[in-house]
Amino acid sequence: MKFYLGVHEAPFIEQTTVPCFVSYKRLIKNPTMTREPICEWSLDSGGFSEIAKHGEWTITAEEYIADVGKYIDWGGLEWAAPQDYMCEPHMIRKTGLSVAEHQQRTVDNFILLRDEAPDLPFIPVLQGWNMVDYKNCLELYTEAGIDLAKENTVGVGSVCRRQHTDEIYAIMSQLYESGLHNLHGFGVKISGLKKYGHLLKSSDSMAWSYAARMGVGDRCDWCKANPGRRKSCSNCLAYALKWREKVVSQQFGLQDRRVWL
Repeated sequence: MKFYLGVHEAPFIEQTTVPCFVSYKRLIKNPTMTREPICEWSLDSGGFSEIAKHGEWTITAEEYIADVGKYIDWGGLEWAAPQDYMCEPHMIRKTGLSVAEHQQRTVDNFILLRDEAPDLPFIPVLQGWNMVDYKNCLELYTEAGIDLAKENTVGVGSVCRRQHTDEIYAIMSQLYESGLHNLHGFGVKISGLKKYGHLLKSSDSMAWSYAARMGVGDRCDWCKANPGRRKSCSNCLAYALKWREKVVSQQFGLQDRRVWL
């Protein structure tokens, strides 16, 4: 399984060779790069924060396509998530729509993105809350003529805040057994990797930032050498890379990469 290091500072992808996962919300605040990325990286659409804040997507598909096209020109971009709709209960309350409508909008957006920009690496995402929901979402793709088993990567959304549960393990197992051996888990923490990491093709996590903010583990060498300059290592690439090394060393079937400082 490929393990993407979640980063919230765009320049990080210019400074490390480990696979990175970056939010679109961060990149639109930093629209240029000083040099080409030196790592493989993938793009999160920022759907969670978009829906949580606005109750809908305020960024058009055309705007998103234009920006992803620019990121492709930067180099290193493997895939980009669609402008999906999460299905957590509080997200459903935020939009006032049903789980089925969130799923339909997610599938429709993926189809639109692929139709309008077939040369860009947009991936399909399964959204739902329980096993029946995810099966229904899978059927929506099938009805649209999209065979998810043949896709390079298929994201599984709305799992990161309950990833340690037996329910998520059951959902991932059912999806895997249905022929989806190309699953990406969004925001999977160690508790989730222990349960179902072997069922995933890839996953990402930015749990290191919270750990750094809470003072878990040693501070990075720069912060040690410059006491008082930062309150925590929550924005430190060095801390993030050390955290990632510890994760991959726990042998959850993760694909390790050379760490570059």
